[in-house]
Amino acid sequence: MGQTRLDRALIAARDTRRLELDSGALGITPRVFRELFGPKPVLIVTDSITFNVAGQAVFNTFKAVNHVCREPFIYIDPNLYAEHKFVLLLEQALSGHDAIPVGVGAGTINDLTKLAAHRVGRPYMAVATAASMDGYTAFGASITFNGSKQTFSCPAPRAEIADLDVIRAAPTEMTASGYADLLAKITAGADWLLADALEIEPIHRPAWDIVQGDLREAVSDPSGVRNRDPAAIRQLTEGLLLGGFAMQAAQSSRPASGAEHQFSHLWDMQHHTHKGQAPSHGFKVGIGTLAVAGLYEQLLDQPIDQLDIERCCTEWPDPKSTENKIRELLGPGELAEKAIEETRAKHSSLPELRSQLERLREAWPQLKIRLRAQLLPFREIRQMLCDAGAPNEPSQIGISHERLRKSFAQAAYIRRRFTILDVALRTGLTEKCLDSLFGPRGPWPGT
Repeated sequence: MGQTRLDRALIAARDTRRLELDSGALGITPRVFRELFGPKPVLIVTDSITFNVAGQAVFNTFKAVNHVCREPFIYIDPNLYAEHKFVLLLEQALSGHDAIPVGVGAGTINDLTKLAAHRVGRPYMAVATAASMDGYTAFGASITFNGSKQTFSCPAPRAEIADLDVIRAAPTEMTASGYADLLAKITAGADWLLADALEIEPIHRPAWDIVQGDLREAVSDPSGVRNRDPAAIRQLTEGLLLGGFAMQAAQSSRPASGAEHQFSHLWDMQHHTHKGQAPSHGFKVGIGTLAVAGLYEQLLDQPIDQLDIERCCTEWPDPKSTENKIRELLGPGELAEKAIEETRAKHSSLPELRSQLERLREAWPQLKIRLRAQLLPFREIRQMLCDAGAPNEPSQIGISHERLRKSFAQAAYIRRRFTILDVALRTGLTEKCLDSLFGPRGPWPGT
């Protein structure tokens, strides 16, 4: 029997050695654990909700084979999220023994367990309870620290268990969130094509193929995802796991994250809530994907092969002016200072800018063809999000049209990753494109 795409991705991964993706996979958790870690004691890490969903069942499977288990570590804080203080709580608990942590839950539990385990110098194992994001098998943990959403370098799980029966039973909002996170790989891929063409960040071919190879198929049945169709849920779960394996292979989130994630990170760092709660990562990313898709449609209509490079260089601000602009956009405080740090890392001197724009102008006729082939139309993306049960209008996550327009300017500065937001800035086309997006005939009129 030939290798599946997951088999090939697992070979390319640097950290994860085992993946079990099937109905009933929860029951073989102890066997997989023993094959990788031997008789070492186990510590189930979960929260009060997922303990009832799957944590208790996993704990019972270990007890049934007389495997040594410590009492489960259960987060009880109702406001639990991926924040540094919760990493410290688990790190402290792990430092008192040598048990291998098994994180049972979704994104928050996985990231907290990943970083805490790394800090005490041991591997960990993950049991997924929802197809809600791509971070299960990803290199690095996305944690809020000092008010800023940051990716901490740490290995992915040594093994991943994904029981499709458990995942299908997850709340539909979590599955829709995962679908939106997977759909974002379309615009993330376009951003990587841009960065590659401008010789800023070359494409890592194995990681690209892992994510993009079957992406269209993986997002092809949004209604099936919403209706918990077994084939659609399996396809979604595979796609999300593949994104994580690609990040392992590249040792970077670049294969699965572009400008659309910068919108999500921005709203995270602004502590955005809607109806008293922070919207899920996937829901924020979904609206970010729409925003980026809209910007691409506008930019692809511009005659960049005739770009006035001298004008762009004349208008390019110096670092001090850029810092002042960032503080004006983001206000005083940690967010602006972090944005300044990130922007310094990707700031182009005038000679560098000229070289980038010359490459862009020369490559544009062919690059435009590649970008159109990579992207999906804005209207189609909006309908796919709707069919999956994910927000498809910014107001559905509490973002007004006015705030969304401002977010385009703010998001460009909060990460050093090079994206379409940087191309729009360097070509001086940001405002022209936004005037169309937010004009009377655009998708978000009124600003």
